[in-house]
Amino acid sequence: MDVNGLITKVTWKIEVLSDVGSKSMGLNRQLTKVTWRIENFSSIKDYKLCSESFTVDDSKWQLIIYPRGNNVGFLSIFLRVADSAALASGWTRYAHFGFAVIDQFDRENSKTLATKKEFNANYPIRGFGSFLPLTELRNPKRGYLLNDACLVEAYVFTGRTVDMISHEFIVKTDLDQRKTKEGDCFKAAIGNQKTTTTKPVEVINPSPTLAIELEQPVEEDMNTFFTSLESELSSSGIVYSKEEAKEALAKINEALNMTPVDLNDSGKFSPLKQAFMILASFDGSSTTLTIEQTNELLGLEERLKELANRAAKAVQDKNQLAAKESIKRTMTRSLESSLIRYNEVETEVKQVDQILAALHEEVVEAQKKREKMLAERNGIYRSCKEMKMKLDALGKEWAVYEATARVGEEEEKSVEAEWGRIKDFMSSINGKI
Repeated sequence: MDVNGLITKVTWKIEVLSDVGSKSMGLNRQLTKVTWRIENFSSIKDYKLCSESFTVDDSKWQLIIYPRGNNVGFLSIFLRVADSAALASGWTRYAHFGFAVIDQFDRENSKTLATKKEFNANYPIRGFGSFLPLTELRNPKRGYLLNDACLVEAYVFTGRTVDMISHEFIVKTDLDQRKTKEGDCFKAAIGNQKTTTTKPVEVINPSPTLAIELEQPVEEDMNTFFTSLESELSSSGIVYSKEEAKEALAKINEALNMTPVDLNDSGKFSPLKQAFMILASFDGSSTTLTIEQTNELLGLEERLKELANRAAKAVQDKNQLAAKESIKRTMTRSLESSLIRYNEVETEVKQVDQILAALHEEVVEAQKKREKMLAERNGIYRSCKEMKMKLDALGKEWAVYEATARVGEEEEKSVEAEWGRIKDFMSSINGKI
């Protein structure tokens, strides 16, 4: 609901296009189409619109639209991981997605853009900050805001199929419905009529089908801007020189000569991402990489980051066992010292009892000493009993710590093997640069 009390009516539809090119394109995951029809579009005063969440394979997503642009004179559209604040640090998902603002006069003239991006906890939102100029969106000769209704479509696929979602693919979906009766009538009369505006509707209980947020640009909006900038730069077609490719290769080799744990602690992943992008984009006359090598290069930055995180976790698991061993040794030594002292005190108590029996005249002084010794004995007993209970509890958990340490050792070996494979692979690339 916007600030003037108008309802923003929404038609929301989700389709799984599982039968589209499933064999010829090699699809083994869901290709999902989302249709979002937003009425009273020109009356929306809100800075940002957030759609319902929808599921593709095992992940939940949302569409984000800036009706008046994200600080630019363009309609901005983004795909965001739903509940991104709760994502684990190592979570990642590759997605091929495309957006369309439908020309409701002629579907083939719709504005479409598609891209392929990696989503993770640090970058949970991707898309286009400059999707469609607002002047073109509002042009009455185009069918983008037919009867003040904007029809947005999104296509999301979480596999790594190359160039599956395209302008041709999008406009040919539901092509037989590309000209509605409403669109034909409106187009025929556009020369004689002014564009109509939906009358305000008073709202008592706003519809829960759309969460509309009113806010000023904050940190998320800045992230959105730079995410959009990254998308535009990655698709700008920049040609890198051989010197830049060699410099990028040197940065990668420098990182690979570090241990996975050292690389994880160094935080040098941002330069690596740029270096892999340069190598994948480099196209020399005698050094052109194969499609398989290019695809693997684009995924290596995330792969190295994953391996470094796994190595750090493995070391942490091993160090945990060492820490528990230190605690165990300290507690055992304390128990041994306490046992010795307990026996000494017990002996002293018996000696004092003998003295009290033999020397009645010293009974008062001896009684005081006895009470002191008994108090110390009781304190030692309570302390030892509590410490023994803790030691027993640690003993029950000991097998878990040992198992975790063994898993950590196996994981460390696995990381070292995979690390070696990547070094060998990059060595094979060196000769081509």
